[in-house]
Amino acid sequence: MHPMALAFVGDAVHTLYVRTLVTEMCGGPRTGELHRMTSEKVAATAQAAASGRISPLFDETEADIFRRARNCRIQTSAKHAEPAEYRRASGLEAVLGYLYLTGQTERLSLFLGMATEDKA
Repeated sequence: MHPMALAFVGDAVHTLYVRTLVTEMCGGPRTGELHRMTSEKVAATAQAAASGRISPLFDETEADIFRRARNCRIQTSAKHAEPAEYRRASGLEAVLGYLYLTGQTERLSLFLGMATEDKA
């Protein structure tokens, strides 16, 4: 499957995971606040930072998928991220999409948890 197709799926998986986490933590009817909190965690800058924490754990296949997605020619530009950050974020999303589509739920859960950790 094309790396950008994997990233497309991975973006949805990551966003749903974060929305679920934020809703469970904060709940309430204030969807604007839930959206703001979710957006911070799924932004390209946050995903790029997470890729630095997660990539040392990649196996050979995951590293190859990350590299291929990161190196894809991207047609769009991120509003609030540098091109290098956007590329790393796309790489992480592709790995998440691959893990989801291949049913590797334990590894996917590990990476999603690491991606949403607050690091100072």
